[in-house]
Amino acid sequence: MPATFRTSNPVFETDPALPHVVLVGLPGAGKTVVGEGVSVLVRRPFLDLDREIERREAMSVSEIFAQQGEPAFRAMERKVTEELRETGGMVLSPGGGWIADAGNVALLRPPARIIYLRVRPETALARLGPERATRPLLQRPDPLGELKRLFEARRSAYEGADVTLDTEQLSVEQVINMVAEIIGRDGGALVS
Repeated sequence: MPATFRTSNPVFETDPALPHVVLVGLPGAGKTVVGEGVSVLVRRPFLDLDREIERREAMSVSEIFAQQGEPAFRAMERKVTEELRETGGMVLSPGGGWIADAGNVALLRPPARIIYLRVRPETALARLGPERATRPLLQRPDPLGELKRLFEARRSAYEGADVTLDTEQLSVEQVINMVAEIIGRDGGALVS
């Protein structure tokens, strides 16, 4: 494998024969915490693309945005996505804007399966709590308004997922179990 994803869970092996499972949704939808939990249940490696980019660049996403701009960050995101084409079987958590670039999605799909963790902007903002300060796109005077704008701009991309889970009234554990069940404990493709 040409790429090394050092922030991935090293306990589980990647399997190029299995499709990646990509969790998408607004910032605060729970992609990372759900992805980490699902990874353990289905025995697949987990990769948070933002963490991997931060490791490679030796700076936070906020610092990348501030020093190099959003286009530079999106190019880094694309590079990691291109590398992911060479492997398989991972549970992936890209940043909330990853799906807005149809080119990213096309690099992995098919065979990758996309699961949309749907949540209202108000709930996403509440779930972020103090972590909101680490989100560059939410460093504006009206973070809720910004989340609503992002939701509307990305809605059609999110709705193009293979599966949509409304996580509004679910606990993290419930969402983890639902995603694991959708993937199938045998590590196969998504089931209906």
